[in-house]
Amino acid sequence: MSLGSSLYAARRKSGLSQENVAEKLGVSRQTISKWETNETLPDIRQSKGLAMLYHMTLDELIEYDFDEQQAQQMIDSVSEKAQAKIDWNKVWSKKYPVLSTYPQQVRIDDFAPVLKNLLARLQADYGYNKTDAFLVLKDILARLWKEL
Repeated sequence: MSLGSSLYAARRKSGLSQENVAEKLGVSRQTISKWETNETLPDIRQSKGLAMLYHMTLDELIEYDFDEQQAQQMIDSVSEKAQAKIDWNKVWSKKYPVLSTYPQQVRIDDFAPVLKNLLARLQADYGYNKTDAFLVLKDILARLWKEL
């Protein structure tokens, strides 16, 4: 998604009109329109103002793609049968090449017992099935990653 589309989506999600945003930033409505259609770009101060106005960080605004509801619709639209046919490692490897190279570099067997033990603990201690235990462990790892 282009920056202009991101700006448009963030503004709409915030429930603001182009006029509202223009007034708060001290620019014209046409300026907001040009940013949202990629004719021009806001400068760094204006971008920071937009991010604050939309209750986002500047990074979130620049990387803003689509909202949670759109993501949920995409997930729901793919059947279990179709998901089973997808090589997710191959798909994600296009964005994160390490996913295709680490098996040749990392001794997976060194980590597998520790991870299996953690999965077993989640199942025993909390009554999760295998899938739920795996998802909880994945989420724990994702939270740790955000802290680094």
